[in-house]
Amino acid sequence: MKIFTGTVVAKKMDKTATVVVERFFAHPVYEKRIRKSRKYHVHDEVGSKLGDMVRFVTTRPVSKLKKWKIIEILKKEKK
Repeated sequence: MKIFTGTVVAKKMDKTATVVVERFFAHPVYEKRIRKSRKYHVHDEVGSKLGDMVRFVTTRPVSKLKKWKIIEILKKEKK
């Protein structure tokens, strides 16, 4: 079971959040740190909001694109 941590960037769908997960790694030759990001469509029954830091986990397929589920909100966005 994989657990990811990311930031909610969109909440336009019902019970679905778009979460961006960023990872850093060193270039194999030049050793410069590189940032890569990937977006996931995540099933949201917790009630996260835009800008929240969330932790999500793999689960059975809920729809064509949703194969992950939010398990907790780590940090709420301050307004």
